[in-house]
Amino acid sequence: MSEQEAAAERIARGPAPGDLVSHRDAARNDDPAPTGAPDDPLRLCIFATIVLLGWALGPLALLVFAAIGFLAYWRAWRAGLTRSRCWLRDTRLVLLYLGLLAVAGAAGTVIWTIDLAARL
Repeated sequence: MSEQEAAAERIARGPAPGDLVSHRDAARNDDPAPTGAPDDPLRLCIFATIVLLGWALGPLALLVFAAIGFLAYWRAWRAGLTRSRCWLRDTRLVLLYLGLLAVAGAAGTVIWTIDLAARL
């Protein structure tokens, strides 16, 4: 096969999809990361932020996050969700877990507030 025939065949096949989009364009357009690119550890950043809020706000943060989670799962359960991606799987168990966390957060917030008032 001559060089011209090889070039014509390559042109007829067209460019590979990866050749059409640069890595910078793929990231800007929220396309999946190109093969071989490192994974973005966004979840770890989110977890660290939640732990920071929990550490800074104590039981009040637990109460708030548990209540928000409980309400979200309650709505999802009422809409028909029976299985969750949560480790507990059953939506009713997740609701029980989040409800217990909310009660613990409320009790801790009361104790925390009483302790804070006693120090003043």
